[in-house]
Amino acid sequence: EAAVSNRAIITTPSAPQAIGPYSQGIKVGNTVWISGQIPLDPNTMSLVSGDITAETKQVFANLSAVAAAAGGTLDDAVKINISLTDLADFEAVNAVMAQQLAEPYPARACVQVAALPKGARIEIEAILTL
Repeated sequence: EAAVSNRAIITTPSAPQAIGPYSQGIKVGNTVWISGQIPLDPNTMSLVSGDITAETKQVFANLSAVAAAAGGTLDDAVKINISLTDLADFEAVNAVMAQQLAEPYPARACVQVAALPKGARIEIEAILTL
């Protein structure tokens, strides 16, 4: 007897379309895993212009769009993983994160990486519980 999957694929035109073999998000039960988002404008699929603050705001907009498509918001986040090409940008990212999320804040990790897709300076992924 084949097992029934309760895995739902989350997709929305309000966030950048996947640029590889992955889904924007996956929902299993009340948990949603949102794929790493870079600061792509979903309409042009180009990186937004501006500083790390502008890039971070676009990343959070993309994450919010996928969260909404899954039936939640970023206030449902329990874990945020941030990748930066320069940890010197961490303070600016923290400032945007504080504007985008409400207390109590989710758990978080932040690492510096050598490079990100399309030359982005930031990528953020999120895990939500609804």
